[in-house]
Amino acid sequence: MSQTAVFQGENTHIPPKLPFAIAVLGILWVAYAASNYGGTRYVIAVAIGGLAGIGLYHAAFGFTAAWRRIVTERRGQGLRAQMILLAAACLFTFPLIDYGPPFADLGLRSGAWVLPFGVTATVGAFIFGMGMQLGGGCGSGTLFTVGGGSTRMVITLAAFITGSLIGTWHLPAWRGLPRIESFSMVREFGAPGALVVIFAITGLIWWWSRRIEVKAHGSLESPRQTGSILGGPWSHTLGIIALVVVSVATILTLGRPWGITSGFALWGAKFANIIGIDVLSWPYWSGGRARAVENSVFANSTSIMNFGIIFGAMAAASLAGKFNPILRIGWRNVATAVIGGLLMGYGARLAYGCNIGAYLGGIVSGSMHGWLWGVVAFAGSSVMAKLKIRYNW
Repeated sequence: MSQTAVFQGENTHIPPKLPFAIAVLGILWVAYAASNYGGTRYVIAVAIGGLAGIGLYHAAFGFTAAWRRIVTERRGQGLRAQMILLAAACLFTFPLIDYGPPFADLGLRSGAWVLPFGVTATVGAFIFGMGMQLGGGCGSGTLFTVGGGSTRMVITLAAFITGSLIGTWHLPAWRGLPRIESFSMVREFGAPGALVVIFAITGLIWWWSRRIEVKAHGSLESPRQTGSILGGPWSHTLGIIALVVVSVATILTLGRPWGITSGFALWGAKFANIIGIDVLSWPYWSGGRARAVENSVFANSTSIMNFGIIFGAMAAASLAGKFNPILRIGWRNVATAVIGGLLMGYGARLAYGCNIGAYLGGIVSGSMHGWLWGVVAFAGSSVMAKLKIRYNW
Protein backbone atom coordinates (compact mmCIF):
# COMPACT_ATOMS: atom_id res chain seq x y z
CA MET A 1 0.00 0.00 0.00
CA SER A 2 1.33 3.44 -0.91
CA GLN A 3 2.65 5.50 1.99
CA THR A 4 1.25 8.67 0.44
CA ALA A 5 -2.22 7.54 -0.52
CA VAL A 6 -5.11 9.10 1.33
CA PHE A 7 -7.99 7.77 -0.74
CA GLN A 8 -7.38 4.36 -2.23
CA GLY A 9 -8.95 3.04 -5.37
CA GLU A 10 -8.95 3.46 -9.12
CA ASN A 11 -10.84 6.08 -11.06
CA THR A 12 -14.56 5.93 -10.46
CA HIS A 13 -16.68 4.38 -13.20
CA ILE A 14 -19.66 6.67 -13.63
CA PRO A 15 -22.12 6.24 -16.49
CA PRO A 16 -21.55 9.24 -18.82
CA LYS A 17 -25.17 10.35 -18.74
CA LEU A 18 -25.44 10.38 -14.93
CA PRO A 19 -23.35 13.51 -14.16
CA PHE A 20 -25.07 15.36 -17.01
CA ALA A 21 -28.49 14.49 -15.58
CA ILE A 22 -27.35 15.55 -12.11
CA ALA A 23 -26.02 18.83 -13.52
CA VAL A 24 -29.25 19.66 -15.35
CA LEU A 25 -31.41 18.74 -12.37
CA GLY A 26 -29.06 20.71 -10.10
CA ILE A 27 -29.35 23.89 -12.14
CA LEU A 28 -33.12 23.54 -12.36
CA TRP A 29 -33.36 22.95 -8.62
CA VAL A 30 -31.18 25.97 -7.77
CA ALA A 31 -33.08 28.15 -10.23
CA TYR A 32 -36.43 27.10 -8.75
CA ALA A 33 -35.26 27.63 -5.15
CA ALA A 34 -33.66 30.98 -6.01
CA SER A 35 -36.78 32.20 -7.82
CA ASN A 36 -38.60 32.22 -4.48
CA TYR A 37 -36.25 34.96 -3.30
CA GLY A 38 -35.23 36.93 -6.38
CA GLY A 39 -37.80 35.99 -9.00
CA THR A 40 -36.81 35.99 -12.65
CA ARG A 41 -33.67 37.98 -11.91
CA TYR A 42 -32.25 35.16 -9.79
CA VAL A 43 -33.22 32.53 -12.34
CA ILE A 44 -31.22 34.47 -14.93
CA ALA A 45 -28.32 34.70 -12.46
CA VAL A 46 -28.26 30.90 -12.13
CA ALA A 47 -28.21 30.58 -15.91
CA ILE A 48 -25.34 33.08 -16.11
CA GLY A 49 -23.43 30.99 -13.57
CA GLY A 50 -24.10 27.87 -15.63
CA LEU A 51 -22.69 29.58 -18.73
CA ALA A 52 -19.62 30.62 -16.73
CA GLY A 53 -19.06 27.02 -15.62
CA ILE A 54 -19.34 25.70 -19.17
CA GLY A 55 -17.06 28.41 -20.58
CA LEU A 56 -14.44 28.10 -17.87
CA TYR A 57 -14.31 24.31 -18.20
CA HIS A 58 -14.33 23.96 -21.98
CA ALA A 59 -11.87 26.82 -22.53
CA ALA A 60 -9.76 25.72 -19.52
CA PHE A 61 -9.75 29.43 -18.75
CA GLY A 62 -7.83 29.75 -15.52
CA PHE A 63 -5.83 32.60 -14.06
CA THR A 64 -3.52 30.36 -12.01
CA ALA A 65 -1.98 28.39 -14.87
CA ALA A 66 -1.63 31.50 -17.06
CA TRP A 67 0.30 33.37 -14.37
CA ARG A 68 2.45 30.34 -13.60
CA ARG A 69 3.33 29.65 -17.22
CA ILE A 70 4.47 33.19 -18.01
CA VAL A 71 6.85 33.05 -15.04
CA THR A 72 8.15 29.48 -15.20
CA GLU A 73 7.85 28.60 -18.91
CA ARG A 74 7.85 32.01 -20.59
CA ARG A 75 4.58 31.07 -22.31
CA GLY A 76 2.11 33.95 -22.45
CA GLN A 77 -0.91 32.68 -24.37
CA GLY A 78 -3.07 32.55 -21.24
CA LEU A 79 -2.00 35.98 -20.04
CA ARG A 80 -2.73 37.50 -23.44
CA ALA A 81 -6.18 35.91 -23.36
CA GLN A 82 -6.77 37.58 -19.99
CA MET A 83 -5.83 40.97 -21.41
CA ILE A 84 -8.23 40.53 -24.32
CA LEU A 85 -10.96 39.50 -21.87
CA LEU A 86 -10.40 42.61 -19.74
CA ALA A 87 -10.35 44.98 -22.72
CA ALA A 88 -13.42 43.41 -24.33
CA ALA A 89 -15.43 43.41 -21.08
CA CYS A 90 -14.57 47.04 -20.35
CA LEU A 91 -15.73 47.99 -23.84
CA PHE A 92 -19.25 47.14 -22.67
CA THR A 93 -19.14 47.83 -18.93
CA PHE A 94 -17.63 51.33 -19.03
CA PRO A 95 -20.50 52.81 -21.09
CA LEU A 96 -22.97 50.99 -18.83
CA ILE A 97 -21.40 52.59 -15.76
CA ASP A 98 -20.92 56.03 -17.31
CA TYR A 99 -24.35 56.27 -18.95
CA GLY A 100 -26.30 54.31 -16.36
CA PRO A 101 -29.61 56.23 -16.15
CA PRO A 102 -30.88 55.43 -19.67
CA PHE A 103 -30.25 51.74 -19.05
CA ALA A 104 -32.00 51.97 -15.69
CA ASP A 105 -35.08 53.32 -17.48
CA LEU A 106 -35.14 50.03 -19.37
CA GLY A 107 -35.04 48.04 -16.14
CA LEU A 108 -31.36 47.19 -16.52
CA ARG A 109 -28.66 47.78 -13.90
CA SER A 110 -25.17 49.25 -14.07
CA GLY A 111 -23.42 49.02 -10.70
CA ALA A 112 -19.67 49.13 -10.14
CA TRP A 113 -17.17 48.37 -7.39
CA VAL A 114 -14.76 51.27 -6.77
CA LEU A 115 -12.72 50.65 -3.63
CA PRO A 116 -9.60 51.93 -1.82
CA PHE A 117 -6.42 49.87 -1.73
CA GLY A 118 -3.96 49.81 1.14
CA VAL A 119 -1.83 47.67 3.41
CA THR A 120 -4.63 45.25 4.23
CA ALA A 121 -5.56 44.65 0.60
CA THR A 122 -1.89 44.35 -0.37
CA VAL A 123 -1.29 41.60 2.19
CA GLY A 124 -4.51 39.86 1.19
CA ALA A 125 -3.81 39.95 -2.54
CA PHE A 126 -0.23 38.71 -2.08
CA ILE A 127 -1.17 35.70 0.04
CA PHE A 128 -4.09 34.98 -2.29
CA GLY A 129 -1.62 34.85 -5.18
CA MET A 130 0.56 32.42 -3.24
CA GLY A 131 -2.46 30.31 -2.38
CA MET A 132 -3.46 30.08 -6.05
CA GLN A 133 -0.31 28.18 -6.90
CA LEU A 134 -0.47 25.90 -3.87
CA GLY A 135 -4.19 25.20 -4.12
CA GLY A 136 -4.05 24.65 -7.87
CA GLY A 137 -6.76 27.15 -8.79
CA CYS A 138 -8.21 30.57 -8.12
CA GLY A 139 -11.78 31.41 -7.09
CA SER A 140 -13.37 30.55 -10.41
CA GLY A 141 -10.85 27.77 -11.06
CA THR A 142 -11.73 26.05 -7.82
CA LEU A 143 -15.42 26.03 -8.65
CA PHE A 144 -15.21 24.81 -12.23
CA THR A 145 -12.70 22.08 -11.42
CA VAL A 146 -14.87 20.89 -8.53
CA GLY A 147 -17.77 20.73 -10.97
CA GLY A 148 -15.53 18.94 -13.44
CA GLY A 149 -14.94 16.14 -10.95
CA SER A 150 -11.63 17.04 -9.28
CA THR A 151 -11.51 15.35 -5.88
CA ARG A 152 -8.45 17.35 -4.84
CA MET A 153 -10.19 20.64 -5.54
CA VAL A 154 -13.04 19.64 -3.24
CA ILE A 155 -10.42 19.75 -0.47
CA THR A 156 -9.19 23.11 -1.73
CA LEU A 157 -12.75 24.44 -1.72
CA ALA A 158 -13.35 23.27 1.85
CA ALA A 159 -10.14 24.99 2.97
CA PHE A 160 -11.05 28.07 0.91
CA ILE A 161 -14.37 28.31 2.78
CA THR A 162 -12.61 27.86 6.12
CA GLY A 163 -10.02 30.53 5.33
CA SER A 164 -12.77 32.90 4.24
CA LEU A 165 -14.58 32.43 7.55
CA ILE A 166 -11.39 33.03 9.54
CA GLY A 167 -10.82 36.15 7.46
CA THR A 168 -14.20 37.56 8.47
CA TRP A 169 -13.28 36.95 12.11
CA HIS A 170 -9.93 38.76 11.83
CA LEU A 171 -10.92 41.54 9.43
CA PRO A 172 -11.71 44.18 12.10
CA ALA A 173 -8.11 43.91 13.35
CA TRP A 174 -6.86 44.84 9.88
CA ARG A 175 -8.96 47.96 9.56
CA GLY A 176 -7.46 51.42 10.03
CA LEU A 177 -4.16 50.65 8.27
CA PRO A 178 -2.86 53.12 5.65
CA ARG A 179 -4.52 53.02 2.25
CA ILE A 180 -4.90 54.86 -1.04
CA GLU A 181 -8.39 56.22 -1.53
CA SER A 182 -10.57 54.87 -4.31
CA PHE A 183 -10.04 56.08 -7.87
CA SER A 184 -12.47 55.55 -10.73
CA MET A 185 -11.13 55.94 -14.25
CA VAL A 186 -14.67 56.12 -15.59
CA ARG A 187 -15.58 58.92 -13.20
CA GLU A 188 -12.37 60.85 -13.82
CA PHE A 189 -11.96 60.38 -17.59
CA GLY A 190 -15.42 59.34 -18.77
CA ALA A 191 -16.02 56.07 -20.60
CA PRO A 192 -14.07 57.01 -23.78
CA GLY A 193 -11.02 58.23 -21.87
CA ALA A 194 -11.07 55.27 -19.51
CA LEU A 195 -11.23 52.86 -22.45
CA VAL A 196 -8.14 54.48 -23.97
CA VAL A 197 -6.29 53.86 -20.69
CA ILE A 198 -7.49 50.24 -20.48
CA PHE A 199 -6.56 49.50 -24.08
CA ALA A 200 -3.10 50.99 -23.49
CA ILE A 201 -2.48 48.90 -20.34
CA THR A 202 -3.81 45.63 -21.72
CA GLY A 203 -2.07 46.23 -25.04
CA LEU A 204 1.26 46.83 -23.34
CA ILE A 205 0.96 43.63 -21.25
CA TRP A 206 -0.16 41.69 -24.36
CA TRP A 207 2.90 42.95 -26.26
CA TRP A 208 5.25 42.22 -23.33
CA SER A 209 4.04 38.62 -22.94
CA ARG A 210 4.36 38.07 -26.67
CA ARG A 211 7.87 39.49 -26.74
CA ILE A 212 9.26 37.37 -23.92
CA GLU A 213 7.67 34.22 -25.34
CA VAL A 214 9.21 34.76 -28.76
CA LYS A 215 12.55 35.60 -27.15
CA ALA A 216 12.49 32.40 -25.07
CA HIS A 217 11.13 29.98 -27.67
CA GLY A 218 11.59 31.60 -31.06
CA SER A 219 7.87 31.49 -31.83
CA LEU A 220 4.48 31.65 -30.20
CA GLU A 221 2.68 28.58 -28.92
CA SER A 222 -0.01 27.35 -31.30
CA PRO A 223 -3.45 28.42 -30.10
CA ARG A 224 -5.95 25.78 -29.07
CA GLN A 225 -8.75 25.31 -31.59
CA THR A 226 -12.40 24.74 -30.80
CA GLY A 227 -13.28 21.08 -31.17
CA SER A 228 -16.98 21.05 -30.35
CA ILE A 229 -19.34 23.67 -28.90
CA LEU A 230 -20.98 21.13 -26.62
CA GLY A 231 -18.18 18.66 -26.00
CA GLY A 232 -15.21 21.03 -26.11
CA PRO A 233 -12.47 21.91 -26.09
CA TRP A 234 -13.01 25.61 -26.75
CA SER A 235 -10.50 28.06 -28.08
CA HIS A 236 -9.49 30.96 -25.86
CA THR A 237 -11.47 33.21 -28.19
CA LEU A 238 -14.72 31.36 -27.56
CA GLY A 239 -13.97 31.27 -23.84
CA ILE A 240 -13.38 35.03 -23.83
CA ILE A 241 -16.72 35.64 -25.55
CA ALA A 242 -18.52 33.51 -22.94
CA LEU A 243 -16.85 35.27 -20.00
CA VAL A 244 -17.50 38.74 -21.45
CA VAL A 245 -21.17 37.79 -21.70
CA VAL A 246 -21.07 36.55 -18.10
CA SER A 247 -19.39 39.75 -16.85
CA VAL A 248 -21.77 42.11 -18.63
CA ALA A 249 -24.90 40.06 -17.96
CA THR A 250 -24.09 39.92 -14.24
CA ILE A 251 -23.94 43.71 -14.01
CA LEU A 252 -27.16 44.10 -15.99
CA THR A 253 -28.97 41.45 -13.95
CA LEU A 254 -27.66 41.95 -10.42
CA GLY A 255 -26.47 45.53 -10.56
CA ARG A 256 -22.89 44.68 -9.58
CA PRO A 257 -19.86 42.89 -11.04
CA TRP A 258 -19.40 39.15 -10.95
CA GLY A 259 -18.12 37.91 -7.58
CA ILE A 260 -17.41 34.52 -6.03
CA THR A 261 -15.68 34.44 -2.66
CA SER A 262 -18.21 36.34 -0.55
CA GLY A 263 -20.37 33.27 -1.12
CA PHE A 264 -17.64 31.07 0.38
CA ALA A 265 -17.50 33.26 3.49
CA LEU A 266 -21.28 32.99 3.81
CA TRP A 267 -21.21 29.20 3.46
CA GLY A 268 -18.59 29.03 6.19
CA ALA A 269 -20.59 31.32 8.47
CA LYS A 270 -23.75 29.28 7.96
CA PHE A 271 -21.98 26.04 8.83
CA ALA A 272 -20.29 27.62 11.85
CA ASN A 273 -23.63 28.98 13.04
CA ILE A 274 -25.22 25.54 12.71
CA ILE A 275 -22.54 23.86 14.88
CA GLY A 276 -22.86 26.51 17.56
CA ILE A 277 -20.15 29.09 16.78
CA ASP A 278 -21.63 32.54 17.46
CA VAL A 279 -20.54 34.19 14.22
CA LEU A 280 -23.37 36.71 14.50
CA SER A 281 -21.45 38.36 17.35
CA TRP A 282 -18.55 39.09 14.98
CA PRO A 283 -18.56 42.67 13.60
CA TYR A 284 -18.33 41.42 10.01
CA TRP A 285 -21.59 39.48 10.34
CA SER A 286 -23.75 42.34 11.53
CA GLY A 287 -26.62 44.13 9.82
CA GLY A 288 -27.45 42.79 6.38
CA ARG A 289 -24.82 40.07 6.60
CA ALA A 290 -26.50 38.69 9.73
CA ARG A 291 -29.71 38.35 7.76
CA ALA A 292 -27.79 36.54 5.02
CA VAL A 293 -26.56 33.98 7.58
CA GLU A 294 -30.09 33.46 8.88
CA ASN A 295 -31.76 33.36 5.45
CA SER A 296 -31.68 30.54 2.92
CA VAL A 297 -28.47 30.19 0.93
CA PHE A 298 -30.65 30.53 -2.19
CA ALA A 299 -31.46 34.09 -1.16
CA ASN A 300 -27.82 35.05 -1.81
CA SER A 301 -27.09 36.00 -5.43
CA THR A 302 -23.38 35.13 -5.26
CA SER A 303 -24.13 31.67 -3.88
CA ILE A 304 -26.62 30.78 -6.56
CA MET A 305 -24.21 31.87 -9.28
CA ASN A 306 -21.51 29.72 -7.66
CA PHE A 307 -23.85 26.73 -7.70
CA GLY A 308 -24.53 27.48 -11.36
CA ILE A 309 -20.78 27.42 -12.10
CA ILE A 310 -20.36 24.03 -10.42
CA PHE A 311 -23.28 22.43 -12.22
CA GLY A 312 -22.40 24.11 -15.52
CA ALA A 313 -18.87 22.70 -15.33
CA MET A 314 -20.28 19.27 -14.41
CA ALA A 315 -22.46 19.35 -17.51
CA ALA A 316 -19.49 20.41 -19.65
CA ALA A 317 -17.26 17.66 -18.22
CA SER A 318 -19.89 15.00 -18.85
CA LEU A 319 -20.44 16.20 -22.42
CA ALA A 320 -16.69 16.03 -22.94
CA GLY A 321 -16.62 12.51 -21.47
CA LYS A 322 -14.15 13.64 -18.80
CA PHE A 323 -16.18 13.48 -15.60
CA ASN A 324 -14.17 10.75 -13.89
CA PRO A 325 -13.16 11.61 -10.30
CA ILE A 326 -9.92 10.05 -9.07
CA LEU A 327 -10.24 8.67 -5.56
CA ARG A 328 -6.51 8.55 -4.91
CA ILE A 329 -4.79 11.61 -3.50
CA GLY A 330 -1.31 11.81 -2.00
CA TRP A 331 -0.64 13.44 1.34
CA ARG A 332 1.41 16.14 -0.36
CA ASN A 333 -1.51 17.03 -2.59
CA VAL A 334 -3.82 17.16 0.40
CA ALA A 335 -1.41 19.41 2.32
CA THR A 336 -0.93 21.86 -0.55
CA ALA A 337 -4.66 21.90 -1.25
CA VAL A 338 -5.45 22.73 2.38
CA ILE A 339 -2.74 25.37 2.79
CA GLY A 340 -3.50 26.91 -0.60
CA GLY A 341 -7.22 27.02 0.10
CA LEU A 342 -6.71 28.62 3.52
CA LEU A 343 -4.42 31.28 2.03
CA MET A 344 -6.87 32.08 -0.74
CA GLY A 345 -9.84 32.27 1.58
CA TYR A 346 -8.10 34.50 4.11
CA GLY A 347 -6.49 36.68 1.44
CA ALA A 348 -9.76 37.15 -0.41
CA ARG A 349 -11.45 38.57 2.67
CA LEU A 350 -8.64 41.07 3.22
CA ALA A 351 -8.48 42.13 -0.43
CA TYR A 352 -12.12 42.46 -1.58
CA GLY A 353 -12.28 39.06 -3.23
CA CYS A 354 -10.44 36.90 -5.70
CA ASN A 355 -9.34 37.03 -9.32
CA ILE A 356 -13.00 37.46 -10.30
CA GLY A 357 -14.47 39.83 -7.70
CA ALA A 358 -11.38 41.94 -6.98
CA TYR A 359 -9.35 41.68 -10.21
CA LEU A 360 -11.86 41.27 -13.02
CA GLY A 361 -14.68 42.96 -11.09
CA GLY A 362 -12.50 45.90 -10.15
CA ILE A 363 -11.10 46.44 -13.62
CA VAL A 364 -14.45 46.23 -15.42
CA SER A 365 -15.71 48.77 -12.85
CA GLY A 366 -12.98 51.16 -13.90
CA SER A 367 -11.49 51.04 -10.41
CA MET A 368 -7.75 51.34 -9.87
CA HIS A 369 -7.95 48.78 -7.06
CA GLY A 370 -8.51 46.02 -9.65
CA TRP A 371 -5.15 46.69 -11.31
CA LEU A 372 -3.34 47.05 -7.97
CA TRP A 373 -4.84 43.76 -6.82
CA GLY A 374 -3.67 42.09 -10.02
CA VAL A 375 -0.08 43.36 -9.70
CA VAL A 376 0.26 42.28 -6.06
CA ALA A 377 -1.46 38.91 -6.54
CA PHE A 378 0.73 38.23 -9.59
CA ALA A 379 3.79 38.91 -7.43
CA GLY A 380 2.59 36.46 -4.77
CA SER A 381 1.75 33.89 -7.44
CA SER A 382 5.19 34.26 -9.03
CA VAL A 383 7.00 33.77 -5.72
CA MET A 384 5.07 30.60 -4.92
CA ALA A 385 5.38 29.21 -8.46
CA LYS A 386 9.17 29.46 -8.20
CA LEU A 387 9.20 28.00 -4.68
CA LYS A 388 7.16 25.01 -5.87
CA ILE A 389 9.71 24.27 -8.56
CA ARG A 390 12.68 24.77 -6.26
CA TYR A 391 11.39 22.52 -3.48
CA ASN A 392 9.35 20.15 -5.66
CA TRP A 393 6.05 20.86 -3.89
